[in-house]
Amino acid sequence: MSLPFVEEWLPGFDGHQFYTRTYPATFPKAVVLFVHGFAEHIGRYEQAHVQYPARSVTVFAFDLRGYGRTALDGAHKSKDAAYGKTNWGWQMQDIEFFGKRLAQELPGIPLFLMGHSAGGGQTLAYFTRASAPPTAEGAKLFTAAIAASPCLTLTHPKPKIVRWTGSKLALIRPYQLISADVGVENITRNTAVREAYAKDPLIKKMGTLKGLDDMLSGGEKLLTEDYQRWPKELPLFIMSGTADYVTSSKAAEEFYNKIPATDKKISLFEASLCSGGYHELVHEPDGMADRWVNESIEWIEAHIPAKSPPTESKL
Repeated sequence: MSLPFVEEWLPGFDGHQFYTRTYPATFPKAVVLFVHGFAEHIGRYEQAHVQYPARSVTVFAFDLRGYGRTALDGAHKSKDAAYGKTNWGWQMQDIEFFGKRLAQELPGIPLFLMGHSAGGGQTLAYFTRASAPPTAEGAKLFTAAIAASPCLTLTHPKPKIVRWTGSKLALIRPYQLISADVGVENITRNTAVREAYAKDPLIKKMGTLKGLDDMLSGGEKLLTEDYQRWPKELPLFIMSGTADYVTSSKAAEEFYNKIPATDKKISLFEASLCSGGYHELVHEPDGMADRWVNESIEWIEAHIPAKSPPTESKL
């Protein structure tokens, strides 16, 4: 039985090797470049991503620099790869690189940038940076953006002295690993997903001082300053669970209200039997996982320019 996706190891902008998956639609009307969250990997989204091609949407995803098989696959990873060894500068260049690759391989097909959690924060940051990366050309690659449970601020932030100390230490030993466990009980109410997460050899529940500082400081800056640079003409869709114990749903609402976009939407996930959706909406029960997929696809479909004809996939 064949897999529903194509696996490839691809070199990035600097030759760094990345584990990638493509879920190809036969005649794609849109392409999603997906960015996963902190300390996880793209394999955890298979049950969601496999649904997009049936709606004529191709999904391309990669294990981020410093995580998943990109960091831990001994047979394929780059020699300098290490768990958590990453920063926002590299990550923005990685997104731009793969965005340009997709644009070249599927010319004329609208490209959407979508991210979850830390990947959601990177998605928002990609379009609001004061300087490159990304380049001006790279920022214009995407038709629109989707941020799911974006990491802007934590629901329960660490004390300021802890954050300050971590920032200073990151200047001295940027890629020193430290414990960074979000708590399996906080990610979802889905017990099967919790059990799989706890046993997953690709999830180390650690991060580096630099990687964590960029993620947290960058998210906070999005709320205080960088939101002002959101392109007015760039559509944005945010999804957030009202009972997210990891990243703040209130912060997601604040960012939504602040940005100058003329086309924006926020969807808050609540449930009849609980206070609301947890962090990983893509895995939540009560129909929320299906809603995560359906709402994102419906929003993509609504933002496909009418002049874009279907083109047979080359992937």
